[in-house]
Amino acid sequence: MTVFAAEQQFHDAERPLPSHQARLNCRAGLAETTAGVAPGFVQGNLAILPEKYAAAFHRFCQLNPKPCPIVGMSDVGNPMIPSLGIDLDIRTDLPRYRVWRDGELVEEPTDIVAHWRDDLVAFVIGCSFSFEEALLADDIPIRHIEEKVRVPMYRTNIPCEPAGPFSGPMVVSMRPLKPKDAIRAVQITSRFPSVHGAPVHIGLPQSIGIADIAKPDYGDPVPIGPDELPVFWACGVTPQAVIAAAKVPFAITHAPGLMLVTDLKNKHLAVL
Repeated sequence: MTVFAAEQQFHDAERPLPSHQARLNCRAGLAETTAGVAPGFVQGNLAILPEKYAAAFHRFCQLNPKPCPIVGMSDVGNPMIPSLGIDLDIRTDLPRYRVWRDGELVEEPTDIVAHWRDDLVAFVIGCSFSFEEALLADDIPIRHIEEKVRVPMYRTNIPCEPAGPFSGPMVVSMRPLKPKDAIRAVQITSRFPSVHGAPVHIGLPQSIGIADIAKPDYGDPVPIGPDELPVFWACGVTPQAVIAAAKVPFAITHAPGLMLVTDLKNKHLAVL
């Protein structure tokens, strides 16, 4: 029996894992940001596509591992991903979803049972919420957690490598940090390449195409102190922008900031 299977068996017998409880809360209708939820457990962004587009999207993720690190995939038509968690059902276990048709956002439901089809493939992509635990453990403050809002995210002018119909710019998430904390954050997050790794940019938001740091494209604005730098990480919302630009007939993603909480442990993602 694997360590993960043993943990599952133990917690099934005693009480749900915090991550499993978070998913049960989503099934019950809780639709709030998952920042700070179930500390210690990996969170993931979601992209669901028809099988016809899945191979090209998988290739896009392989070519762009910073914004799109895959941590799990479903079989075609199967909404369960056992490798990511106990009783995990991709149709119900996120706080909120986004349904896209021909590149247009048409609905933001709290479950996608009515939208599920036998030809769909779900991709779970690493999320920066996972490395935030390591930052907090080193006493580096996380502003959006302090403010109890969603992390601010921005479309940039940093191009992704194209694959099939999928192309477009990288989306980044931002955390304001004092210079000494920014340096330490680079060191810490470099250990977590499967959840975006080190920052892609520090300071000078205009140089990566961000016209107004106070107006994020996704998430919520956060204050930046006069002695702080905006630090930008590649973000798993990138596939949303790319899927929308590709105008595929049908797709489903997560609502930004409202992630899938898995039973994987953040500490197991560290490479050093």
